[in-house]
Amino acid sequence: MDIISVATQMVVLFTLVLAGFAAHKCGLMGGEFDKRLSNFVIQVTCPCLIISSTMGDTMPDRSHIPSLLGVGMLTYAVLIILAYIIPRCMPVRREDRGMYSFMLTFANVGFIGYPIVASIFGQSAVFYACILNAPNTLTIFIWGIMFVTGQRSGGFRWQLLCSPAMVATYISIIIVAAGWRAPEVVARPFSLLGGMTVPAALLVIGSSIAGIPARRMVGSAGTYIMCLFRLLILPVGMYHLMAAIGADHEVAAINAVLVGMPVASFGTMFCMKYGRDETVMTQGTFLSTLLSVASIPLLAMLIG
Repeated sequence: MDIISVATQMVVLFTLVLAGFAAHKCGLMGGEFDKRLSNFVIQVTCPCLIISSTMGDTMPDRSHIPSLLGVGMLTYAVLIILAYIIPRCMPVRREDRGMYSFMLTFANVGFIGYPIVASIFGQSAVFYACILNAPNTLTIFIWGIMFVTGQRSGGFRWQLLCSPAMVATYISIIIVAAGWRAPEVVARPFSLLGGMTVPAALLVIGSSIAGIPARRMVGSAGTYIMCLFRLLILPVGMYHLMAAIGADHEVAAINAVLVGMPVASFGTMFCMKYGRDETVMTQGTFLSTLLSVASIPLLAMLIG
């Protein structure tokens, strides 16, 4: 594993957060612009990123798809259960528990996870990561929205299963299962639009940070406890759980790295979209992204 490359990648991505911060301070971002850009990422560029990740030169062995989906589904089943339990044992306000549940469950897989997986395991591993990430895409648009909005199962809307991100997930799984290789004229537009996702999402995070007083970005004790679980305890525990049930070492390791990514950028965007105060979410996203510069190389060594 090239730990230096991993650390370098994290610094590069965090620099984009700083760029969003600077853009807000210069009056180039903020307010309605951030909300529209967030919605554009959720509705357009992220679905394109999901689809484009299956249009590379190398396709995974189709016989591994069921086991990869199984590992991914088990991972998020465990994470969602723990996300309901852990915040109740943390020093956080009752009304903020849903935010912490989101942050404990959902990592920045699509935006940061794929480049990091490529840095650690090689480019071909990105396709396995895409399949492992399919349950993440499903659950973040179901339980993720429930956590942020405070809804319970009774508020679930079946239309979420037809959201752009979910449709893109279905298409990507079909592409991989069928082994279809998209021609350049099809793959290139998806790649170009999908490529906007990482910088756009990180710029929005940086702009959101700039709108919060510096003294409030320090975070509470609960934020740091969440980061410890998010970045180290949960991924290491998940790695050993998957190894114990007989998962392939590389699959278990890739899955652990995905789980160990910082808080998903969608958390801040969901807060904006559904009118929730994004302070707690932005604090967790900022601190986990900052700390991940050190935690991801450490995680790579622990599971190596």
